[in-house]
Amino acid sequence: MENGNKTIAIAGLGKIALDQHVPAIANTSGFRLAATLSRNTSLEDIPGFTTWETLRATGPRLDALAICTPPQVRMELAYLALEVGLDVLLEKPPAATVAEILALKAAAKRQGRVLFASWHSRHARAVPAATAWLADKKIRKITVTWRENVRQWHPGQSWIWQPGGLGVFDPGINALSILTAILPAPLAADLHVTAADLEVPENCATPIAARLTLAAPGGLEASADFDFRQTGIQTWSIDIETDSGHLALQAGGADLFLDGQPQPNDPNRGSEYEELYRYFARLVQSRRSDVDISPLVLVADAFLLGRQIPTEAFHD
Repeated sequence: MENGNKTIAIAGLGKIALDQHVPAIANTSGFRLAATLSRNTSLEDIPGFTTWETLRATGPRLDALAICTPPQVRMELAYLALEVGLDVLLEKPPAATVAEILALKAAAKRQGRVLFASWHSRHARAVPAATAWLADKKIRKITVTWRENVRQWHPGQSWIWQPGGLGVFDPGINALSILTAILPAPLAADLHVTAADLEVPENCATPIAARLTLAAPGGLEASADFDFRQTGIQTWSIDIETDSGHLALQAGGADLFLDGQPQPNDPNRGSEYEELYRYFARLVQSRRSDVDISPLVLVADAFLLGRQIPTEAFHD
């Protein structure tokens, strides 16, 4: 350790790791980036390794591993890391299937390690205020609109169109992670998918758009619209009608409006990923795991219940 910081390595130096994880670790206390694990990319002044075996054999001593690989290959690497005594952060979605993340949760418990199934959007700056405002409200209607340009945010990421890659649910699960965090109990636990339309390009295995109908006991009306084909201004919004007014989270949870009026943000909050790593540091310090799989369960159920609608081929 250096200055009390835990040593951490990043596995998978793709766009999300380079854009978010690397600067977040550099800008927050709690961890020091000591190594990277990537087949094709490395960082200047940070020891880089192309295989797990060489990292283990010749790399620095590590306390933790942040896994930012595509979800289809996360389980094996996470299991190996837990087995050798590392605490593990999993980029969202935490695994390719519900069974995989449940197995990792059990493995972490056996090994006495901290496992964090991270949901970065839950750490957006306006999410805590939205959670507090909704705590004593009766929810009447929920509308989620999450539409973005896949060519802008996921260029060349062919894994997203393969089985386990989630397609449009890769960003859509961010919305569901916020929704399941801000809704008051027991509504968050009761929310479930009742129907889904999944538009799947003829050359892909995962949807490019999805429309979900959700429900909960008591007659709650909820819907979600996810689309990868939006150009121009991107839309990441959650609108909630309550017995005491209207709440709108916009810009992916960054901005909060109550009855149309913008609400002030906490000036002390950092970026989503800075807050994510601060939270992970607290988990490590308290030796506590956080493996909430509710957003992944909703996505899995959308695939189980979804009606597939063929659509034109997608070419990046």
